[in-house]
Amino acid sequence: MSSLAQISSRARQLLVKGSPDVDQAIQVAIDESYESNLLPANSVTNELSNQVKAQILGLGALEPLIGNPAIEEIWINSPDSVFISENGVTKPTEIVLSEIEVRQIVERMLRDSGRRLDKSEPFVDATLTDGSRLHVVIPEITRKHWAVNIRKFPSKVYSLEHLVQLGALSPDLADYLANQFLAGKNMLISGATQAGKTTVLCALLDCGAKRERLITIEETFEIRTNYADWVAMQARQSNLEGIGEISLRRLVREALRMRPTRLVIGEVRQAEALDLLIALNSGISGMCTIHANSAWEALQKLKLLPLLAGENIPAQFVDETVNRSIDLVVHCEATPDRRITQVLKANRENNQVSWQEVPL
Repeated sequence: MSSLAQISSRARQLLVKGSPDVDQAIQVAIDESYESNLLPANSVTNELSNQVKAQILGLGALEPLIGNPAIEEIWINSPDSVFISENGVTKPTEIVLSEIEVRQIVERMLRDSGRRLDKSEPFVDATLTDGSRLHVVIPEITRKHWAVNIRKFPSKVYSLEHLVQLGALSPDLADYLANQFLAGKNMLISGATQAGKTTVLCALLDCGAKRERLITIEETFEIRTNYADWVAMQARQSNLEGIGEISLRRLVREALRMRPTRLVIGEVRQAEALDLLIALNSGISGMCTIHANSAWEALQKLKLLPLLAGENIPAQFVDETVNRSIDLVVHCEATPDRRITQVLKANRENNQVSWQEVPL
């Protein structure tokens, strides 16, 4: 065990025994380590104290990564296999944790979330206090180690103008999308993981932040917006007795009773796509994101997902509802500048729908 781990362990013992203050417990543990020759005489006490405090109260060795704005995602495959995505590039780190440290870090992150993680519920999604999204999978679903992903999000809301400056889209396309949004068009935003779907969604929402009532629905809170009139809702897992689950489908139905001007689902993955389409077909403007490899594939996927709601859902009804309800499909690519590479527009004439690509 490293000297840092030993000091942290001793400080925790002192706290359990009734030490009145974290800083005092840490200082006593450090002093004892000096006396036992576990630490060299030239150790920097303040720096060591901060490291121990991070071990006890924070996220330990992950703290500097969490605080680095250039790092977009952190993931742990095993205690000695920690990776980051920085400015779109995957990099290994030199961080080596113990199995106990990984579990303690996860437990601290879940402490205020109300989410649980055990053998009966081996997956968890949660929102951290800084807005980052946590996903964890534990054995026996994973082979041996806990698998942890921490997805970080920008602290500020990017506007379409910001995305133009970053090279994500052209000024003409930004104006076109803003006008379509303000006209109440329903939009499907597609792309792979880390393609910038949520960033584009939030930038579009920024266009109507001062004049609409927004209801957002997500598995875990990710959407950021400057809306003054905004209610954000997230789904909930069942409790230990297997009851109390609140699904995305339930949240869509509840949202319709809340007088939304615009309804947004952070991501459609399953049968909630049907409820979204029905809501959009009732005159409410809306948006959602979806994982797909192209705008055309996103349309096809949106026509398949509602069929998961039950055997009595006719495919023709879903096909017609998608064609009536969705006005634009905006596709993002996972390039370094997260570019919008394809936009489809629905043309409706004589009760017929055709789709054409919008020039970028």
